[in-house]
Amino acid sequence: MSLLEQVRAAAAAKKILPSTLENLEAWIVAGFLPDWALASINELVEAGAWEELDNRFYKQIAFGTGGMRDKTIAARPTAAEVGTPNALGTPAFAAVGCAHMNDFNIARATIGLYRYCARHLLITRGYREEPRLVIAHDVRHFSRHFCELAASIWSQLGGTAFIFDGPRSTPQLSFTVRELKATAGVVITASHNPPADNGFKAYFEDGAQVVSPHAEGIIHEVYSVRMGELTAFLKKDLAKVVVLPTSLDEAYLTALTENIMSAETIRKARPKVVFTPIHGVGGISSVPALTRTGAEVIAVESQWKMDPRFPTVKSPNPENAEALTLALAKAREIGADFVVATDPDCDRMGVAVRDNSGDLVLLTGNQIGALLADFRITRLKELGQLPSRGSTRAAMIKTFVTTPLQDAIGKYHGIKVINTLTGFKFIADKILEWETLLQKELLAQEGIAIDYSATTAAKRAELLLKYSTWFLFGTEESYGYLASDRVRDKDGNAAVLLFTEFVATLKLQGKTVIDALDGLYIKHGFYLEGVINIYYEGASGAAKIKRILESYRATPPKKIGEYDVVRFDDFGVKDFYDADGKQVPKQDLYIVELDNGYTYAVRGSGTEPKIKFYIFANEDVPEPAALPQIKTLTIKTLDALKLAVDADARARAEG
Repeated sequence: MSLLEQVRAAAAAKKILPSTLENLEAWIVAGFLPDWALASINELVEAGAWEELDNRFYKQIAFGTGGMRDKTIAARPTAAEVGTPNALGTPAFAAVGCAHMNDFNIARATIGLYRYCARHLLITRGYREEPRLVIAHDVRHFSRHFCELAASIWSQLGGTAFIFDGPRSTPQLSFTVRELKATAGVVITASHNPPADNGFKAYFEDGAQVVSPHAEGIIHEVYSVRMGELTAFLKKDLAKVVVLPTSLDEAYLTALTENIMSAETIRKARPKVVFTPIHGVGGISSVPALTRTGAEVIAVESQWKMDPRFPTVKSPNPENAEALTLALAKAREIGADFVVATDPDCDRMGVAVRDNSGDLVLLTGNQIGALLADFRITRLKELGQLPSRGSTRAAMIKTFVTTPLQDAIGKYHGIKVINTLTGFKFIADKILEWETLLQKELLAQEGIAIDYSATTAAKRAELLLKYSTWFLFGTEESYGYLASDRVRDKDGNAAVLLFTEFVATLKLQGKTVIDALDGLYIKHGFYLEGVINIYYEGASGAAKIKRILESYRATPPKKIGEYDVVRFDDFGVKDFYDADGKQVPKQDLYIVELDNGYTYAVRGSGTEPKIKFYIFANEDVPEPAALPQIKTLTIKTLDALKLAVDADARARAEG
């Protein structure tokens, strides 16, 4: 039997899903697959690896508002794919399959993005103009190859593609799109996902990940690309691709200084920092920036080499304590003030700090974000840049699933707090909204326009306070922070600088970070957060996640553990508005309030095969002496609630 006949027979015998048959037929018949890809499919069919074929072909890879992300190395690689791996273990070819990250899906995404950008320029300019694309990549398997392939395709289509000479961080991509006034940007990364994964994140001309209406337009164009069109683009041609000069690196380093309010503080305190990029790109910009401030930086040598296997950790994620084990050991050995870790593409940052007994303790993303927000706002007031009473024309932005402690901090300081859906693209969209309003008001009231990025930070702040809203700080609980609007995505490099200044300030005052954190609790109440991640892999796992999400909408919980549900908010059905009165986009996000005042949120991950539950606890602190006991009781209550939420979710997954 031919390959197609064998696949059809397997479907008839219910060995593969109907969607798998449909997608396999489409790919085989389209005629674009090279010999190695057909050999891979044939190998799996001959071996009767039907579950593997389902996982590769049960769906089209989702190209969402942030792009796409999935495995480049399959759970069961074929001999044709593995070929002769390179020195770092990268196979000869990325895993074939419409649900996986490979040359074919990269090509389709790039063509679709190009066509949307070309049409956008024609509509907005009124004449044809070649789209300009900046592409960056991290250290993962196939990252450089995917970067060059996308650049080759873009230039073959008629646009100008800019790439760096090697790996760079995601925030530097965002900055460079704005600096070059490019039409769009792409970063090849899967952030902190497992080593087998990679991704394609799309950015628009404002330097932020695409949002509505551009997102829907790009998605439509990507899905409109016929697979048979790909053949002409699968061979790389870099003749017209532009490699960016190192002056762009220097420009980004200079822009990072906007995140520091007093460089002199760092020079005086000279904090000793142990830094690990966890085999990623963090050392490229973070360390030079830190060194320029006068901080003493000690590298974790065993994690310094860029390596797509991330060989010294179970997960290259600074959210996980295990990823900082080597850095903590180094800090204890040399007596460092604190530890900093960034994820592989350096958009996230995790830290460990000294407590009052001198031990090193890890902070959560919620704690780091609250501390940095309060520190930045307080210092801006002390420096006279922000009125002491605050201003409704100054704002911090956070996601709905980030600690409500930040809402309390914003209220205390007299500034606006905007809550957004999860994803820094929504934070960036608010910043763009305020930038656009500023330009509109300047033109209407003064008859002028400014080059926003070329205007100094101080001048931008002055104008925004007068005509629009000044962005002070942005946070999402998953270790993402942003303090300067020169970048439009979370910035691990900038966060490293800001946190170093924070520690240096406390050091000169004879205080610890834990002192500062307890100070927030005494002032605003004790806030504690918990996260549950439930992973379900493959086609069957996707069905379980879907069941949980759909069941919450169809049959919301009435009771969780010993607590009654007193409120249920469905963001996919109800209308919600932010503090500016702008409607929040619909999304499958649920927030549940219990009768003890605790809440939890439910959402599916947009980047990994999991569903996430975010639990929020809050207790009043009547006096400082009561804080230790309140912490203990809250932790106990939160742990019990996590077990109840988890049990309910797993029951819903089974239907």
